[in-house]
Amino acid sequence: MNRTRLLFIGVVALVLGAWVSYMVYHTLQAGTNANKEPGVDVVVAANDIAVGAKIEDKDIKVARFPASDAPPGYYSRKQQVLGRGVIQQIGKGEFLLSNKLAAENAGSGLPGLIPPGMRAVSVRVNEVVGVAGFVQPGTRVDVLLTGNPGSGQQQTTTVLENVGVIAAGQRLERNAAGEAQMAPVITLLVSPDDAQKLTLASTEGRIQLSLRNPLDTRQESLGSVKTDSLYRNLSAPVVRPKIRKTAVPVTPVPGFYTIEVIRGNKKEEDKF
Repeated sequence: MNRTRLLFIGVVALVLGAWVSYMVYHTLQAGTNANKEPGVDVVVAANDIAVGAKIEDKDIKVARFPASDAPPGYYSRKQQVLGRGVIQQIGKGEFLLSNKLAAENAGSGLPGLIPPGMRAVSVRVNEVVGVAGFVQPGTRVDVLLTGNPGSGQQQTTTVLENVGVIAAGQRLERNAAGEAQMAPVITLLVSPDDAQKLTLASTEGRIQLSLRNPLDTRQESLGSVKTDSLYRNLSAPVVRPKIRKTAVPVTPVPGFYTIEVIRGNKKEEDKF
């Protein structure tokens, strides 16, 4: 009797254990399926891609990501990006996004880096004008002009402010280590109106580039600086007043004509 009871209790415990295990497994499986999101294809970089390069098949691959992890502006097929120019450096494994690529059919190299409505204008520089080689692609500068506008003395004025540097020589990206790199020509990204000002300034006098902090985007209303403003206690030239000669007619005397002539503070009379 005791053996039958023990056997019955064991069978009941086994059945209860199996049922509990099934319920736990079913609950966990349902939770896993509820959290599983559909995946999407995303084009990512298979290698580091430099600025100005044209995207080739070896540079990209397609990976699958949860839909919630896919960034805005992503591409799902290689054909959407092949042949496009790169306007921002892309590291290996990064998403290829629309803001990092030139427009379709815009080409690669420097032309692909020029946004619609903008112009690339080059100016000749030396070690001083180029701020000792620290004016590199991606930096921002002011353009200063020194010349003689016909006033008899030299003047310096700020022609353009907060202008982006798009190339230094034939380099389209800066030195990764931040080291200075000299180039005989600097290419600036400007509007069509500023392109005219920059070209005219290049022929009117000497140009100097002034390097800016990229976070400083303020526009300053600066007047021209003249030569005499550089010297302290410089007396202004004395301007002598002009003496005006005035002839004042007087009442004639019978037989004589008297003319009164005033020269400054002196008065004379002549009789005729």
